[in-house]
Amino acid sequence: MPSESEPRRRPLTWLGPGLITGASDDDPSGIATYAMAGAQFGYAPLWLAWLTFPLMAAVQFICAKVGLVTGRGLAGVLREHYPRGVLYFSVVVLMVANTINAGADIQAIAAGVNLIVPVPINALMVPIGLALLVFQVRGSYRLIARTFRWLTLVLFAYIGSAILAHPNWTDVFRGTFIPSIRLDQTFLAMLVAVLGTTISPYLFFWQASEEVEEEMAMGRTQLWQRKGATRAELHYAAWDVNIGMFFSNMVMYFIILATAATLHRTGQLRIDTAADAARALRPLAGDASYVLMALGLIGTGLLAVPILTTSGAYAVCEAFAWQWGLDAKLRGAKHFYLVIGASTIAGLLIDFIGVKPIQALYWTAVLNGMLAPPLLLIILLIANNRRVMGRNVNGTPMNVLGWLTTAIMFAAAMALGLGKVLD
Repeated sequence: MPSESEPRRRPLTWLGPGLITGASDDDPSGIATYAMAGAQFGYAPLWLAWLTFPLMAAVQFICAKVGLVTGRGLAGVLREHYPRGVLYFSVVVLMVANTINAGADIQAIAAGVNLIVPVPINALMVPIGLALLVFQVRGSYRLIARTFRWLTLVLFAYIGSAILAHPNWTDVFRGTFIPSIRLDQTFLAMLVAVLGTTISPYLFFWQASEEVEEEMAMGRTQLWQRKGATRAELHYAAWDVNIGMFFSNMVMYFIILATAATLHRTGQLRIDTAADAARALRPLAGDASYVLMALGLIGTGLLAVPILTTSGAYAVCEAFAWQWGLDAKLRGAKHFYLVIGASTIAGLLIDFIGVKPIQALYWTAVLNGMLAPPLLLIILLIANNRRVMGRNVNGTPMNVLGWLTTAIMFAAAMALGLGKVLD
């Protein structure tokens, strides 16, 4: 168990799994969803950025705390302390959502490449998917993350584009600080999509398991060495998560603002292709807007797909007590890499059903929004179980934010589902 007397870490060492999680949260599904929200509804959805920040930060910190305190990922905790039905339900839900999401993100990477090189998207998807699979098996996720994480910085171009588009700042202020909700199906679908792509199931499992990976990298390879967490470790994890989620939501805010100030203002209320979304960057980049959009889709997709497939593999392997780990060799963790491969290939198969890339990304976000509430309920039960968490059970602030998040996600999903039934 970690000692309370361990030396304090320097500020830069706070940044780890939380920062990577925040970067991956602005994946192609997030870009598409936020861009469609701004194009269709203008500045009205801006308030969702400040609403979701404390909610997603609380949820991700709770997941990080579970990993740090138990020395296990979420599926490992469920296997140890909860009925098998709860475990298998969680893993199946996660795998379905992750596989569809990974497929949509691979399609988006291909769409990004297509913006620069006029090669058909369908011809690009299989090579991209197989290349990512080889990187994960032969290399490590950390290598991919270090290489491509910097490409996500092009998303900050939306900040410059939003400002140079000369938005109506009165409307921006109103959309930011005065929440507006409509009960029509289009708005509710957008609301569920924004919540689903911001507070996504795969990030829950990824956060907890990555905390365990970090501890294993520090030499704590045995469970007894990882169990328990010092106050300092939890403090660092909170900073890491909060910084990651802040930057994620800042990007979200300016994507909505940029598309509202450009596409919505000019009457382009529908986004069907990556090229449509790229036009939001024209005030900053002119003809190079397509290149910026392409780099954003490629960079975030290359970051997100390994996280999606790996988080599913974490869950499956922990559910069946199989060996897992990004630094494990193929021979020693064949089940782990088999699950990653199966998820990637299944996602590729889904890509060939004829759905447009941007539409696939958007409806993937809606699906995540429908599946997240029951998983949040399970996570909160874990975080408040003294048999699991000991003295590190949730305090009142985390419980308020956690249950509020769950209630909002449930309410949005139920409103959308009820509205479709009534239609």
